[in-house]
Amino acid sequence: MTLQQILVSVACALALTACTVQAQTTQISTEYLMTLYAPLEAPHQIDDTLFIYTIPPGREGWVKGPKIKGRIIPPAADWLRVMPAGNARIDVRQTVKTDDGALIYISSNGIVSYTKESWDRLMKGEVITGEDHYFILAPTMQTSAEKYAWLNHVQCIGKVVEVKLGENAFVKYDIYIVR
Repeated sequence: MTLQQILVSVACALALTACTVQAQTTQISTEYLMTLYAPLEAPHQIDDTLFIYTIPPGREGWVKGPKIKGRIIPPAADWLRVMPAGNARIDVRQTVKTDDGALIYISSNGIVSYTKESWDRLMKGEVITGEDHYFILAPTMQTSAEKYAWLNHVQCIGKVVEVKLGENAFVKYDIYIVR
């Protein structure tokens, strides 16, 4: 081995040891908060990319969990935008009136992505689950109720349990606090 090869080898070794690989430095855990159920009216189709879903009159949405129970009150809607790649972005706004009278505003955004098979089943009016497609949202909450003020300080994440379109359409998802 020549002196030049040795120097190049040493320089490479020093360069590699100077580059440290960043390892995972934190963990995320979740705590179940509640299940949310919202019946859906046929959407207002603005164009081929924007659909607005609301809760139909006479049908009630609800939330149920160990620390919170209530019903979804108007106004409440889900703006679903179909993206060029075929997935959808959702923007959900809801107000929950708890069983003890507190008002909690929930604002969520997320992504929905269907396989061809799950989309076909959904269009036939079948119930599909979180195992059938990707449906994740990130709710944040706002309230002035002292009992629920802790909700103002947490980020949540939700995953669909079931969704159905057509007659008796609905969406149901579980919401977790990220810890």
